[in-house]
Amino acid sequence: MPLHLTKIAYGAQSMEDLRSWFEEGGPEMRLTTRYVPKRLAELEDGSLYWIYDHALVGRSPILRFEQREDNGRWWIVLERKLIPVEPRAKRAHQGWRYLDEENAPPDLDEGSREGDVLPGHLVKDLAKLGLV
Repeated sequence: MPLHLTKIAYGAQSMEDLRSWFEEGGPEMRLTTRYVPKRLAELEDGSLYWIYDHALVGRSPILRFEQREDNGRWWIVLERKLIPVEPRAKRAHQGWRYLDEENAPPDLDEGSREGDVLPGHLVKDLAKLGLV
């Protein structure tokens, strides 16, 4: 079972804004991180799950990690694809965190539309009440 990462969609003003990050450029997207994950081998075939509005809302498959030559930091190289997932409440955090496969939300079905699922802030409130 692959391991995944979670990261805040910092700077995204809306889901449309987050989607727009994936529309331009080549087949890959790069994020900078200071350190390579210690559990790097477990991240093979994993994804980076995006947090927006206190909920996991989408994922991007991780292709590889590359060390940058300019400052010793690392690139997280992602497939330029945002796959919508069933929203799941997730607290904000800095940087990235690990997410086990059994805790990862499932992808939305092809027939499902994002309008069919609850917005992140409602998922968060319902999770506090133990209803989701």
